[in-house]
Amino acid sequence: MANSTSKHPKGLYFLFLAEMWERFGYYLMIGIFFLYMTDTQSAGLALPKDQASDIYGTFIALVFLTPFIGGLLADRLLGYRLSITIGGVLMGLGYCGLSIPGESFFFLSLALIIIGNGFFKANISTLLGNLYSEPQYLPQKDAGYNIFYMGINVGAFICNFVAAYLRNTYGWGWAFLAAGIGMFIGLIVFWAGNKTHRDYDIRKPAQPHDMPLWKVVGLVIVPAMVVGVLSWYLIPGDVFGSDSTDAFIFGSIPIILFYVSLWAKASTEDKKPIAALLSIFAVVVVFWGVFKQNGTALTTWAEYYTDRSLPESLEKPAASLGMVQNIDATTKTVPAFDNAFRTSTDAEGKVVTKEGVEPYLNNLPERDWPQEGNSLKLISTELFQSINPFFVIILTPVVVGFWGLMRRKRKEPSTPAKMAWGLFITGLSTLVMVGAVWAGDNGLDKVSSMWLVGTYFVVTIGELCLSPMGLSLVSKVSPPRLTALMMGGWFIATSIGNKLSGILASLWDTYDDKQYFFWVNFAVTVGAALVLVLMLNWLRRIMEKPAV
Repeated sequence: MANSTSKHPKGLYFLFLAEMWERFGYYLMIGIFFLYMTDTQSAGLALPKDQASDIYGTFIALVFLTPFIGGLLADRLLGYRLSITIGGVLMGLGYCGLSIPGESFFFLSLALIIIGNGFFKANISTLLGNLYSEPQYLPQKDAGYNIFYMGINVGAFICNFVAAYLRNTYGWGWAFLAAGIGMFIGLIVFWAGNKTHRDYDIRKPAQPHDMPLWKVVGLVIVPAMVVGVLSWYLIPGDVFGSDSTDAFIFGSIPIILFYVSLWAKASTEDKKPIAALLSIFAVVVVFWGVFKQNGTALTTWAEYYTDRSLPESLEKPAASLGMVQNIDATTKTVPAFDNAFRTSTDAEGKVVTKEGVEPYLNNLPERDWPQEGNSLKLISTELFQSINPFFVIILTPVVVGFWGLMRRKRKEPSTPAKMAWGLFITGLSTLVMVGAVWAGDNGLDKVSSMWLVGTYFVVTIGELCLSPMGLSLVSKVSPPRLTALMMGGWFIATSIGNKLSGILASLWDTYDDKQYFFWVNFAVTVGAALVLVLMLNWLRRIMEKPAV
């Protein structure tokens, strides 16, 4: 059991480290995923940006959809520790499978990661919530989730440096293999701390009015899979832009209906907290739709529109760490970009190539091109994805301290109010990118990397107001026997938002003026924030009597 004299239960630190290593693997893979799919020069998959964005969005959507199933199985049948272990093993194998070149094992490996995350992600968060079920720890629950969230971002920060070194030095395969090794280290850490959390691994059997497990499988999961497959193959054309989007959206309907039925059939006591959580889930879809474009639209901006040159004093140390891409002006086989970095595809769906200079040079004045025999030293694109987790690590203590100060002054906002602020601040981050478009004359000139640093700084503040608060809210408000299932609901909302991010990013090339891409993101995010503000009084009344 937990040590009652400490501020936080000991199990927090083992879960922190296990999640850190698991996220090291996941974010290493996701940091190079879009680059690998669009690469035409170094044994990548040579896919066009819109197709790669669609695959990326579908993958990160399904990664967060499967916790619905994993949470249900953990709640009713497997328990949390076994579910976490199954998930970790499958994810580790999936990452290692991606190290095999080409498409032979590509989609199978993605499937292993998707299924594995379903068993791992929601259940380690629920197990953490259980650690704070004792009265002496309950006031520190928000702080505990913030610390846990910082662990996620320590792994996410470190991984991109490892990815850059391995893919620049040895190739894509070694980088993916490192992700698998990180996942297996996380499992070892998790079991090393078994005695600190085993007493909180408590299955919560279904109550008489709950839908039995077999019925959930038969009436929800199987229909979702069947509807998804039929939507892919039988719907003529693309209703929502692509076959995968059609399959995902229509396949999600049975799962959404299941959560609505939970509310409809719940007792009077449980109805209000379930309704509150479902309302929150609907609103935060928009946050994830904007936030998760870091791996697609913002990666495209970093790759082609950002000045990635290094100060001369940093070139050698950065090169020794494998963080540098060398660009010369020799003619080679490159994607056949137009002046807006748009590509066309051949009959096999691969990007059309041509003989030319490195695409990075397309919007760089010729006077700045490297001379014959020399090269430009550029920071690797994936390292920009370490900016967000770096700011999370730095700003988490600041945000936790700020909320603590507000609490002592009895002015701390409610958890939903914090989330509304998070949405609004996320909207402001897109305005930074509007400024970047203006500064670069809509991509005709490269812009300073500080524009990306600035937008990541702002969006990180928004993230810290929303994401860990959401996990804490689910844990505090859910009826106890439905906690893992409702945690799965949070990840379903994340899933739909992730798919939305892929849909939005796949439209990147359709915007001739890129500022409007970011203005659309601003409008939907601030609109969602206003909707949440309108619900605050109702949500506060429900939270005055949280489930215990």
